[in-house]
Amino acid sequence: MKSVARGSVTMKRVRVLWALVALWVFSGARPARAADAPPSGLWDAGIVVNGIHVPFLLELSFAGSEASGAFFNGDERIPSTAGSYRAGSLALRFAHYASSLQAGWSGGTLTGAYARSGQPAYAFQARPHSTAPAPTSKIPSIAGQWEIAVPSAKREAAWRFFVRQSGAEVTASILRVDGDTGALSGSYREGKFILSHFSGARPLLLEVTPNADGSLALVQNGRAEYTAYKTSQARAKRLPLPADPSRWTSVKDPTQPLRFSAPDLNGKVVTESDARFKGKVVLVNVMGSWCPNCHDEAPFLQDLYRTYRARGLEIVALSFEDAEQLKDPVRLRAFITAYGIEYTVLLGGEPSEVSAKLPQAVNLSTWPATFFVARSGLVHGTHAGFAGKATGRAHEQLKAEMRATVEKLLGQKPE
Repeated sequence: MKSVARGSVTMKRVRVLWALVALWVFSGARPARAADAPPSGLWDAGIVVNGIHVPFLLELSFAGSEASGAFFNGDERIPSTAGSYRAGSLALRFAHYASSLQAGWSGGTLTGAYARSGQPAYAFQARPHSTAPAPTSKIPSIAGQWEIAVPSAKREAAWRFFVRQSGAEVTASILRVDGDTGALSGSYREGKFILSHFSGARPLLLEVTPNADGSLALVQNGRAEYTAYKTSQARAKRLPLPADPSRWTSVKDPTQPLRFSAPDLNGKVVTESDARFKGKVVLVNVMGSWCPNCHDEAPFLQDLYRTYRARGLEIVALSFEDAEQLKDPVRLRAFITAYGIEYTVLLGGEPSEVSAKLPQAVNLSTWPATFFVARSGLVHGTHAGFAGKATGRAHEQLKAEMRATVEKLLGQKPE
């Protein structure tokens, strides 16, 4: 009986031990933060671009020698793909941007640099987040949709400017024909709204000051000055309309099939005559893994592909990359992994070669750009750029329009 009792006690101890192990595993226990490590949580960070300080919010987490971080594009998190913290040095890697953050921790501050492939490094600094004091003056309302009259390098006549506001806090985005700036976030202080964006790419600082006539004075990156008018004001003043992205790009001869030829990531050349595209509706997407708006668009394209593939949709991404990436497309591979891309991705060439590689296209000048190809192989529509989540209603409207176009083409028989 004693042996049985002793065995029973042993089994109880084993069960308790396994219960403690299970509790540790399933509670997500991690190595303790190193004694000298910075605190985990939100940080007030900033980079210096062309002499302009661009502030942004950063999230950091530390567990032993492991570290992780995340940028923000509005409510969207852009997490690091690898990271470490050792002997006062933080290193984060963002493989889908081929970028890295290196910083030293001293005196309550992280100081270092953010480097992105093919671009100059940005000086970086961050401190643990602190809440800014509430403004004491009356806060003007700037929420709504605005238009910015501007002759751009792409021959645009106007941009759209979307603003959401909650008290002193504002989230905004400028939408150009290429796509949007990402979410510009900030607040009201000393008579103007200071908004900024950095999510690993497209850094921007925007100062917004309400004018007496109801317009907004904008200063971008401390230099470029613009005026924004409410859409109703812009029409009353007969200002030029923003570009229509569905008419920006076209083809020289719509009676001819859209032709392309490029290798996949294994080196096999793929053309429009490949068996996988025969009798299918095909979206030919011109993009690059370096392009922030292409990062915004990829999850939507993958969702389209997953939804309509069984009904006859194919998507081909022609990715135009710099020479280094064409030799070894590590960034593009990480891009594909990050967004779970299952559709065809080809290496189109370098960005400067896009017109030569797609000679049928007219005014192919945006990143991204999409051609809607019917089952017949003929182009039945195009769309320049991509309006990301930061544009709110414009983003949802674009997705609805692209879905409608796909469904319409899927419903047509081959000509």
